[in-house]
Amino acid sequence: MQIPLTKADLPGPSQARRPSDEFFGAGNPPKFVDRIASRADLAINGARPVFAEQLHVGRPNIANRARFLELVGDMLDRCWLSNDGPLVREFERRLARNIGVEHVIAICNGTIALEIAIRALELTGEVIVPSYTFVATAHALHWQGITPVFADIDPETHCLDPESVQSLVTPRTSGVIAVHLWGRPAPIAALQSLCAERALKLVFDAAHAFWASHAGRNIGNFGDCEVFSFHATKFLNSLEGGAIATNDAGLAAKMRLMRNFGFAGYDNVIHPGTNGKMVEACAAMGIANLESIEAIVAANKRNYEAYADGLGGLPGLRLLRYDETQRNNRQYIVVEIGPEYGCTRDEIITVLHAENVLARRYFWPGCHRMQPYCDLFPSADAHLPHTNDVAARVIVLPTGMAIGAEEIATICAILRTLHAS
Repeated sequence: MQIPLTKADLPGPSQARRPSDEFFGAGNPPKFVDRIASRADLAINGARPVFAEQLHVGRPNIANRARFLELVGDMLDRCWLSNDGPLVREFERRLARNIGVEHVIAICNGTIALEIAIRALELTGEVIVPSYTFVATAHALHWQGITPVFADIDPETHCLDPESVQSLVTPRTSGVIAVHLWGRPAPIAALQSLCAERALKLVFDAAHAFWASHAGRNIGNFGDCEVFSFHATKFLNSLEGGAIATNDAGLAAKMRLMRNFGFAGYDNVIHPGTNGKMVEACAAMGIANLESIEAIVAANKRNYEAYADGLGGLPGLRLLRYDETQRNNRQYIVVEIGPEYGCTRDEIITVLHAENVLARRYFWPGCHRMQPYCDLFPSADAHLPHTNDVAARVIVLPTGMAIGAEEIATICAILRTLHAS
């Protein structure tokens, strides 16, 4: 796509592109960051990209490098690298204290955590899930021979619609996996009531939702269990990792066995299991970042407010809002594009990528349109209208500690200039 120019758009001496005086991304080397003054400044029209280096949606937050290296040094001195080491146990204790939950089981990643939770709850047959989520939610079921049944979402919240869930329950349904998308809680009360009435297990995929709350209680306390991800792209990362939170002591004990091949002691295997252990280096990163979590959340909040100011009033562009009465990590800058904006979502992506702003089409096109599910459920589109609509108009923009006010102002200038064209 090319944005047509007029004579008035051609840059004069006062419009010459120049580097900004400083770069606000903490801990990064200096970069040249330009402003967009007119359509002539857009890289899609032949100008050089406004950012010399790529801006990612989820560049890892590394809050305190010195603390991480200190913990890794202690780990190396102990020569204890894996197998339920002291750093993993400490990370679990701190997570449980932060969430306010009885049990936290650290796992090597969020997907294996989901698989262990599914198996520990003995889910079978069919499990209802949203299609508008990362595909790992569906894969964790399919991988274990369970059929993911895709329910529609609420177009306002992007979370699972309880009425759609209700309509899909069959005698083969054993549970529901709901997702706290963007860190905003799923309809917890409605889903808990539905699952209790139908004797279904309820798991919450809380990959986005660490540090979030609902009705005054922290996410991690709901359903049979909740599953977190601490992947490198998450606002709280442990290099790679995940965890399961539950207040069910029996379920927690079962999952601890399952993450370590079913071992209860050195040579006593009492349950089927797998290798889901988190290693000590990952726990070290998790602890170091958890100690700085308030600074990370504060950076996300500043970035979110900067986007809200910079994009406010643009027709056809809606920034997803967070409930100010509850705690939220504001990890995602989610924008919905409507027809009033004047460009399609994919045209905007093309323009931003040309400027080295790697905005993303989360979670397009929906799990039901990916393999193997599009072949397994070819008619799923018929009952997923909101999923299809939202997936076609969402953009997620860069945030995190790697960017700041100058970068955000420039991204907003690109979007304003694109709209004006």
